[in-house]
Amino acid sequence: MADHPSSPSTSSSAKATAHTASIFGKQAVLEAFAGHPAVSSLEHLLIDAKWDRQELTLSVAPQAILDAARALKAAGYNFLEDVTAVDWYPTDTPSAPRFQVNYSILSHSRKERVRIITRVLGDNPRLDSMTALWPAANFYEREVFDLFGIHFAGHPHLTRIMLPDDWNGHPLRKDYPVEGYR
Repeated sequence: MADHPSSPSTSSSAKATAHTASIFGKQAVLEAFAGHPAVSSLEHLLIDAKWDRQELTLSVAPQAILDAARALKAAGYNFLEDVTAVDWYPTDTPSAPRFQVNYSILSHSRKERVRIITRVLGDNPRLDSMTALWPAANFYEREVFDLFGIHFAGHPHLTRIMLPDDWNGHPLRKDYPVEGYR
């Protein structure tokens, strides 16, 4: 389990509510998790952060996703556990990011995981590939590409993994027709 506000370094009033408390916002998480290796290593890259349901989620800009992954790996988070995406269609404004890409990264030595998220725009969504840093990202990124249409720059073989090569569209997008394209 992650170090959280109920760790010995916090006050007794924080200890009483730590298991039910949620912390939202970059500054609040930075204060509550001062000295935590994941938070400390990404402090300069953070856009937003939260501690909710005993899970630490750190948001970074799309152009900083590789730097964030490298910083976490250097801080002892040694295993890319999962990559997935969420389609937030329809967005509030046309300029709002449509897709959220989630990376679950595990530290075996600390016995904890951290979620890094980034948001990308809906038209021509692109991110840097993590396959050079974590080879396990290969199939996860291919799945996200296949089902959501998010391209991963620098991926060694970004092709469909679940659907036929001639499939039209990306079926986990919320604007994909329920019965497919006809």
